[in-house]
Amino acid sequence: MFGTFYKCCTRQVLLVGALCGAFAAPVNALVQDISAVFNPDPANPLKNEFVNTTPESGVCPWHIPARCKQLNIFSLRISTLFAHSKGPIYPNPKDPRQGAMWKVPSEWRDVQVTHTGTGEVSTVQMRIAGIGHRMDMSDSVGSWELPGVRWDSQWRNAPSPCEGTGYIAAGTRMIYFFWLVPEGAGVCSRQPGTEFARLQYAEFEFAYALKTPNPLGMSSGQYTGTLKYSIGPGRDFDFGDNMDVFHDALILNFTLDVQHTLKVEVPPGGNRVELIPQGGWQAWLQRNRRPERLFRDQTFNISASSRFKMQLDCQYSDGGNQCLLYEPNSGGAVPLNISVTLPSGLNDAAGQPVSRRPLLRDGSGTELFQPGHYVDRKPGQLHFEIAREHVEEMLTGVAKTYSGNVTVIWNSEI
Repeated sequence: MFGTFYKCCTRQVLLVGALCGAFAAPVNALVQDISAVFNPDPANPLKNEFVNTTPESGVCPWHIPARCKQLNIFSLRISTLFAHSKGPIYPNPKDPRQGAMWKVPSEWRDVQVTHTGTGEVSTVQMRIAGIGHRMDMSDSVGSWELPGVRWDSQWRNAPSPCEGTGYIAAGTRMIYFFWLVPEGAGVCSRQPGTEFARLQYAEFEFAYALKTPNPLGMSSGQYTGTLKYSIGPGRDFDFGDNMDVFHDALILNFTLDVQHTLKVEVPPGGNRVELIPQGGWQAWLQRNRRPERLFRDQTFNISASSRFKMQLDCQYSDGGNQCLLYEPNSGGAVPLNISVTLPSGLNDAAGQPVSRRPLLRDGSGTELFQPGHYVDRKPGQLHFEIAREHVEEMLTGVAKTYSGNVTVIWNSEI
């Protein structure tokens, strides 16, 4: 008989992308935080994804939430970005860059995020998926009317390759609009029907899409990363050659908070394990039939969304990898074999199921277990056994009592 202690080492995984001096921000840069969280959901254990927690603004939350949800995009309105025309806006310019045009970074871009403690690297991907402004004009909104095309249709719909959202709001000399931008799209431009003197963009807003890494494969801790987009003619956000933009960069700081779960529950009394033969002691007591082995299988429930390792700590050992049970009267000791079986969904580093995997003091062979999905309160087993050759030693001579404390450790700090 011996006591068993179960230890579970966990840490919340905080994935934060903040600018940490990787480069000096341009004087006229706009800075915007992007945040997301992973928290395993027992109701949806197979859904292991980050949830975007960035406070939204602009067209998605206020005007077309269902459309944005369907496309899995999010919008932000940045009221401090302004652009104004250098000269008049002419109808049918030979070069669209002299009119009203937009080109945005609609292709996917990688953002490296780095663990602040270990240097471990993961990758977030982002693309710009929509663009809009409030446009203030020196003349009436009717200046955008074309033969057979109403002025509002110019903005409610969109020129190819952009796609219209149906959203427009307008006053006498002001228009709000928002268009979707497919992946890899080029220039989208509009030309007025009549000349007007001045055009200004205000209340700049954009939609974005994210591809976040698999949180189940990420270590506990804090990650940081930054993405920089340039603004101006020929740059990432390009409004043509006739528009002056005060800001020359948009810097996005990523904050992803991963709240992993690693929890082991042992039923009441499970920390006190008694090893007995198959069918109990009756065969030995009544017929002097020596047991083949002494054993006990102890069930536990585990919840895990993170990688973890396992190892042992022993009250008694011979300096090797196994724990011992000690008999104080005779001074004898016998090795105790301990192994673990994990529930479906938790595999080893090679992706193989874990069945009766030996547990050793140095943790060899159990250095990495990883979830294929979030495992919520699924049963596993610890197997304790004394082999036949040592049972014979224990049952020889006077009555003896072998005992010892063993600590089983589940550790997410890998």
